[in-house]
Amino acid sequence: MRLPLILVNFKCYKEATGNNALKLAKICKTVSKEYKVNIAIAPQYTDIFRITSKLRIEVFGQHIDTVDPGAHTGHITALSLKKARVIGSLINHSERRLSLREINECIRQTKKHDLISIVCSDSIMKVKNIAMFEPDFIAYEPPELIGTGVSVSKTKPRVVSETVKIIKRVNPEIKVLCGAGITDGEDVRKALELGTVGVLVASGVVKKYSPKEILTEFAKAVKSYE
Repeated sequence: MRLPLILVNFKCYKEATGNNALKLAKICKTVSKEYKVNIAIAPQYTDIFRITSKLRIEVFGQHIDTVDPGAHTGHITALSLKKARVIGSLINHSERRLSLREINECIRQTKKHDLISIVCSDSIMKVKNIAMFEPDFIAYEPPELIGTGVSVSKTKPRVVSETVKIIKRVNPEIKVLCGAGITDGEDVRKALELGTVGVLVASGVVKKYSPKEILTEFAKAVKSYE
């Protein structure tokens, strides 16, 4: 996967549901291609095939469950994501929290099916424990800033840089993303300066009047940093 990464979480916003999901995915693809910056997406499960069948873009699941394929009605398996042409999954988002045991098992499932794991952490105290499970990425997201338009990279820069240091001490191969309140290019640039390899964004793109405009600003910030 090319880094830095801008990962857009579509959540369950109506602006990113159904045909709107495909429309937004196309915008992400257009900006990514124009600026040669990696922009990946995490749509709702029901929109994954709608996107992957028509567009070549890196797609993540928003969550996976700990179960193997079998009699588990309503669960999302790592294998099902793999078959849907997904390259990885978010794990333990603040809106879909898991126990440490479950996080560890979800990471095991992603490794088993050759998927990329992006584990979210809402606390610097949990980061060390999560890092010991050896995910591919850890995304630090203070929940009190999610959706506020107040970025963690600006308001808590020391916490972000300390998070990066803690993770690298445990396993230098783990890559770090910055999330919560990312709303402009300066937020993205600051996140990269603090040692992360990209950002996890949602409403800062999906709920914007012009997603293309803000994604272009993000992409330009990445290029200026490179």
